[in-house]
Amino acid sequence: MKNDPEHWLLSPAAMGRVDQAAARSGIWSFGLMEKAGQAVAAAALRLFPEALRFVVLCGPGNNGGDGYVAARALADAGAETAVFRLDDPARLKGDAATAFAVCPIATDALDSYEPRPGDAIIDAIFGAGLDRPVPEAVAAVIARVDGADLPVIAVDLPSGLDGRTGRVLGAAFKARHTVTFMARKPGHVLMPGRRLCGGLEVYDIGIPQRIVESEAGPGGLNSPAAWERLLPKPEAQTHKFLRGHLTVFSGPATATGAARLSAAAGLRAGAGLVTIASPRNALEANASQLTAVMLKPVDDHAALAAYLEDPRHSTFVLGPGFGVGAKARGFALALRDRRLVLDADGITSFRDDPSVLFAAFSSGETRLVLTPHEGEFARLFPDVADEKTLSKIDMALAAAARSHAVVVYKGPDTVIAAPDGRALVNTNAPPSLATAGSGDVLAGIIGGLLAQGMPAFEAAAAAVWHHGRAGSGAGRGLTAEGLINHIEL
Repeated sequence: MKNDPEHWLLSPAAMGRVDQAAARSGIWSFGLMEKAGQAVAAAALRLFPEALRFVVLCGPGNNGGDGYVAARALADAGAETAVFRLDDPARLKGDAATAFAVCPIATDALDSYEPRPGDAIIDAIFGAGLDRPVPEAVAAVIARVDGADLPVIAVDLPSGLDGRTGRVLGAAFKARHTVTFMARKPGHVLMPGRRLCGGLEVYDIGIPQRIVESEAGPGGLNSPAAWERLLPKPEAQTHKFLRGHLTVFSGPATATGAARLSAAAGLRAGAGLVTIASPRNALEANASQLTAVMLKPVDDHAALAAYLEDPRHSTFVLGPGFGVGAKARGFALALRDRRLVLDADGITSFRDDPSVLFAAFSSGETRLVLTPHEGEFARLFPDVADEKTLSKIDMALAAAARSHAVVVYKGPDTVIAAPDGRALVNTNAPPSLATAGSGDVLAGIIGGLLAQGMPAFEAAAAAVWHHGRAGSGAGRGLTAEGLINHIEL
């Protein structure tokens, strides 16, 4: 991943250091701005050839400089172009001042812009570096453009978005298309930023990749490049025991479906054997619905201890439909020397004292995978969830370090984080995955890959990606049962 530019994520601060390093290396910084602005103009002409007028909104920094270059390029191409600026252009510095000086188009104050039918907007006001709420004048223009339903191309990032967190700072443009340079920023892939960016184009303006790579952080985009080499590959001599044994704990007779979804997903993910460990009062309900998945009565701690005497019982999923309380806590703690995916009720059972769980899995290799959605995350890590200055990536990393676990912080922008500081953001999940039982399927895929010996971080990342791909294959009307049939590893 570190060597794959397609998957780098650079914070705005890191991108600023890249620009500075490029300038120190002798690269002409205005030449980079010229390439950026020309790329924006080319995207505007390509995407909106029917526009009657291109309206370029320029800010007081280098983002505005890109806008002035784009305006000049559009005018040179024969397009009607108008430029509206924020603040006095006499205050521009460096390359932005140069771009303004060579732009032949007269400018008007930003607050004087009134949308016209046929306008296409180029937003070059702030870009990714904004870290405070937008001024009222900018918020007013955003509202007018949104009300007129005009298409927007954003330069680097829609103005009003925090490039580090993807959050809206007061108000933000909703772009049809965003042109950024050299690498994605977290704000492009974290919600709601991803939704507001529209189509995203990463344009290479000529900064050497070695300079960009030097600032690429621990976070990146989740893709097979991060884990494919570690996917289990059955060989000719492989038998079912070598492919690992996954055990999924069932809830009571009235709540058995979630465990069966996890078990079926684990089997589909390649585990050689899958067993549902069931309370005796749920054996009949489970047995009537199982074929390839085995069934074992496990009612209490004594039965679990006997089950754990077999070292081949190495990997477990606990939580889906299990019930919240002391039994879930006790079972999870009994698995401290095994690999465990803790989901749903299993997570909530530790809300009063999560440190007990974290301590149990604190030594040795990472064996615990936590799969919280936003509410469950806040139950285990309330102080982290309340820290509004953190991005979702930062929160997941803090949680992983504290819990000694891989944390799969679920959502449309699921973040997978490891205790060693690695993090991946997943972007391939369709909205149709927001359906009952989808999370149970994900837990089972993770468990199935863990059972086959895949390291916890890579197993979780691979499972999240394949879960998303399966969702796309299942289509808009997917159900959790149908989703399993689309898992292809």
